[in-house]
Amino acid sequence: MSYITISAADRGQFNAWYAAPAGSGDRPGLVLIQEIFGVNAVMRDLADGFAAQGYHVLCPDIFWRIEPGVDITDQSQAEWDKAFELFGKFDTDLGVRDLDATLAAVRGLEGCTGKAGTVGYCLGGKLAYLMAARTDVDCAVSYYGVGIEGLLSEAGETLSPWLSHIASGDSFVPPEAQQAVIAALGDAPGVSLHVYDGQEHAFARVGGAHYDEASATLANRRTDEFLSSTLR
Repeated sequence: MSYITISAADRGQFNAWYAAPAGSGDRPGLVLIQEIFGVNAVMRDLADGFAAQGYHVLCPDIFWRIEPGVDITDQSQAEWDKAFELFGKFDTDLGVRDLDATLAAVRGLEGCTGKAGTVGYCLGGKLAYLMAARTDVDCAVSYYGVGIEGLLSEAGETLSPWLSHIASGDSFVPPEAQQAVIAALGDAPGVSLHVYDGQEHAFARVGGAHYDEASATLANRRTDEFLSSTLR
């Protein structure tokens, strides 16, 4: 497990954490999209976990255009303040372009089958949805994605298979936003939406204040099954 360098489509280069699967034989790829805390220990552990399930995983530094190498936690107010400052400066369109470059990079890795999906959390959940809408990613998974209700027109007729985990008590995605997404996309082909009653934002973040083991286990099982059905 280590960092690799990816060339951006417009200028410069950025790093991505690479977690490789064990054993021989070709395996699918995954682009893992960070929360607002950077490519931190939580994201590296997730990448390593997906690699253990048999995926080539790249988790890119999507804040590199603002501040390369962000690696903070959710454990102090100062870190939360910094995370929201980065979130406010983040350019979504450029972020999707960098993720598309990461998708090409993971598909080009030795031992990758060429099929690749994406999994994102929080801000990454929003970006995973946009990857499904704007790129040729084979599938996408969003955990409590923020701001998707304002991007529903992006779905069009070309949305890749998309799985979304929605926390009913999400303080960053109010009920009316959740209902807008469900109403617009709940019956769309290839879309699976699951609502976790009583859960808060980041219910699947191990060690987080709102972590719920039962709901996280259920969501992760659904993700495993979805990825297997679309990428294997």
